[in-house]
Amino acid sequence: MKYDFTSMMDRKGKDAIAVDVIPFPGAEVENGFDRIPMWVADMNFPVVPTIQESIRERAAHPAFGYFNPSEEYFDSIIRWQERRNGVTGLTKEAIGYENGVLGCVSSALQAFSAPGEAILVHSPTYIGFTHVLEENGRKIIHSPLKQDEAGVWRMDYEDMDRKLKENHIHLAIFCSPHNPCGRVWQREEIEAAMEVYRQNQCIVISDEIWSDLVLEGHCHIPTQSVSKDARQRTIAVYAPSKTFNLAGLIGSYHIIYNPWLRDRVRKQAALSHYNSMNVLSMHALIGAYREEGYEWVDELREVLTQNVDFACDFIREHFRGVSLAKPEGTYMLYLDCEEWCKKKGISMEELIRQGIRVGVIWQDGRPFGCPYAIRMNLALPLSRVQEAFERLREYVFTK
Repeated sequence: MKYDFTSMMDRKGKDAIAVDVIPFPGAEVENGFDRIPMWVADMNFPVVPTIQESIRERAAHPAFGYFNPSEEYFDSIIRWQERRNGVTGLTKEAIGYENGVLGCVSSALQAFSAPGEAILVHSPTYIGFTHVLEENGRKIIHSPLKQDEAGVWRMDYEDMDRKLKENHIHLAIFCSPHNPCGRVWQREEIEAAMEVYRQNQCIVISDEIWSDLVLEGHCHIPTQSVSKDARQRTIAVYAPSKTFNLAGLIGSYHIIYNPWLRDRVRKQAALSHYNSMNVLSMHALIGAYREEGYEWVDELREVLTQNVDFACDFIREHFRGVSLAKPEGTYMLYLDCEEWCKKKGISMEELIRQGIRVGVIWQDGRPFGCPYAIRMNLALPLSRVQEAFERLREYVFTK
């Protein structure tokens, strides 16, 4: 490979909660084990070099005054969306800066719903959606995803339709690819979901931050591309942050074709007087979306696919009583440990602590909506993924 996905960076003391924080009260790593960061959605790979080059080039100029997004910024996004997602006809007018995907969700909530109003989301649910809905005083209505006979997560369109009608819902959040389940929705699935939303006069916030990180054999379909109605009904949100590990620089963007939706989202975002781009974030995106970035992401997808294949095979062979649906996108696993915990008589709290005790810093998955879930990040060198699972086999999921 052209880029380095095998070296483990030393991130200690480099402003990385992934390695500096243990995300579970009272859990500690036992002496003799180093930490393997496998929790927050943060990759442990060096960024594509053009990002640093772009930032350094801009930082070399000794002034950082007020600025407006450059034409190169918009052109980079338009080109990226066309080449990666097949999007045509996108113009700069439809693109708007966001401090973060959840910031855009919050703006849309304020623009198109009232406090106490119900919002539909699928469950399991990304914890960020839960926080932003609760903190904005909205009522969360879950439409559970269901696993078919092959273990694949599916939407329940009848349940969606019923809950939209029963709760008089006119705003929904759609996650594509889905977090935490890792489903990459097929075109006909998105078409069916959008038809349900259309029949219920429901505006859709489509979180597509994981759209670049689909695994081999799968393809991301932009929600807005499935029909003319979807194009006008959807507030889509993207970012280079997940793709290129730029969360610490802040910077997402929306694509909203419908001017009626766009004007209201932008008005709400402007009310805080804080939804403003950082000049270095702008140049980071430009650096990421250069030609090298396309190559880097293609190699990254190969690496993530290999990591997911290894992890899923290992779990099925060695972790009896632990089940999972193999993700089709993202770099996260969502494990169901109910059978193992009940068989062993061990609580989820103890199981999570046991993993952390041997240096596998994984994440409590219960806040995402499943009572026996653990969430694991596989975006690190394969050798470290292998080491983590060997520790879990030897010290945690013992027979």
